[in-house]
Amino acid sequence: MMQADFHTRLIGWLKVILPLLALVILSTLFLVARTINPDDALPYADVDVEERLREPRMTAPTYAGLTSDGAALTISADEARPAAADGAGASASALNGLLETPDGGSTQLVAGAGRVDPAARQILLSDGVTVISSTGWTIVGDRLTADMDTTDIALPDPVTATGPAGVVTADTMRLTQDGTRNGAYLLVFNGTVKLIYQPVN
Repeated sequence: MMQADFHTRLIGWLKVILPLLALVILSTLFLVARTINPDDALPYADVDVEERLREPRMTAPTYAGLTSDGAALTISADEARPAAADGAGASASALNGLLETPDGGSTQLVAGAGRVDPAARQILLSDGVTVISSTGWTIVGDRLTADMDTTDIALPDPVTATGPAGVVTADTMRLTQDGTRNGAYLLVFNGTVKLIYQPVN
């Protein structure tokens, strides 16, 4: 009987003490809580909305495609703009490209700017172009055209190439599929071609 009375009194006291304890904890939280400083709010991106509406753009875009001869072409950029109203294709800045051919070779493309010519199905790179081939050649020129449907990369202006055989200067350069050997590719220098032979020590 005494045990039952003790249990009843304990329950009664707990019904009073526990709610009071909860109130004490809540009031402590509000008293100790740090005052919110509006200046510490999450910063918003500093973007001119009106400018973005006038000149829409995309950050870090990537284009990937497969040519008819099985080569994989991937091009990424820091920023790209959509096609203009006058019919000019999409443009981009700070481009990096990679062409991987079925024979296991690869060609890296780097350029300051570029755009897509949808009518010619070409990617046009400009503002200084560097082509790095897995065969050991590094070619530098002003601009470059790359077909989107076939493996055909051309530098139509004077180029300087450094490779295993030395330094080559030429009027133009072109990388295409070899029509005489299935699965092979040709890197050809055209026009006035000069080679400064530098033998490997």
